[in-house]
Amino acid sequence: MTQNVPLILKLISSCIPIANRAGKIIQDVMKKGELHIVEKGVQDFQTEADRLAQQFISISLSRQFPCITIIGEEDDNGEEFHVDFETNEYDQSVLEKKCPDELKDIVENQITVWVDPLDGTSEYTQGLLEHVTVLIGIAVNKKAVAGVIHQPYYGYKERNDCGRTIWGLSGLGSFGYIPNDLPSDRCILTTTRSHSTGLVQEAIDSIKADEVIRVGGAGHKVLLLLEGIAHAYVFASKGSKRWDTCAPEAVLQAAGGLLTDISGNFYSYDKNTNYQNTNGVLATAKKEDHCRYLNLLPDSIKQSLK
Repeated sequence: MTQNVPLILKLISSCIPIANRAGKIIQDVMKKGELHIVEKGVQDFQTEADRLAQQFISISLSRQFPCITIIGEEDDNGEEFHVDFETNEYDQSVLEKKCPDELKDIVENQITVWVDPLDGTSEYTQGLLEHVTVLIGIAVNKKAVAGVIHQPYYGYKERNDCGRTIWGLSGLGSFGYIPNDLPSDRCILTTTRSHSTGLVQEAIDSIKADEVIRVGGAGHKVLLLLEGIAHAYVFASKGSKRWDTCAPEAVLQAAGGLLTDISGNFYSYDKNTNYQNTNGVLATAKKEDHCRYLNLLPDSIKQSLK
């Protein structure tokens, strides 16, 4: 079934059901009513859902692709793992896609998978469930080339079978959502709701946006760009990590957008890189708009993060 399929498509097609199942783990923990919250730092929380989803994703991927490198936000703390997984589960629609020529011959040791099992943990603990995403980003050598973003609570207020999964591959496109046209007469930004600083606010003020949408999670912010709700995502802070941005960067770029640091440089997703996004994040729904937003940010802000 998959023996003649390029590795990158096979990996994505496996990540989709894995992300979906991780979303179910997150929902099940919430339904139990006890999150078992651990505070890792200031406004930095971890729950049982983070831990179990991380363990599930890592074990599931490593069983199928033993030579890839997997880097996740949550350390393996030896907590009992009790979720079964069918290792031959694939998303057939991905396997049927035509792989871009430049990615056909990728091998496992070129791949690093960056996992945030529950992006938006702070919001999860506060009941802001639509902010929550599962992020699985795929880097080839140093570059983010593919990503899966699962939103387990999408539509949860309207229906019981809530959730959706969006994915993208460089050179192929992004799938799983319906894009809307961006408002042409307004400037709408999205930024953090719980990790704001003076520098973050200064960056927002410098752009003079008509509206600022403050939400949790890098995945959720990039979804706002993909759906045509916001024009740009601005975060002038060292607060995010590679597992926050790998999947969103890949999916956004596949859709025609762009994600860099606030100086316009791409982050490296090599397995030996520094995990922290020390130069902040600037993402735009359209890559042709990226330079304009970049130029609106004062050099003083850029230098402050360097």
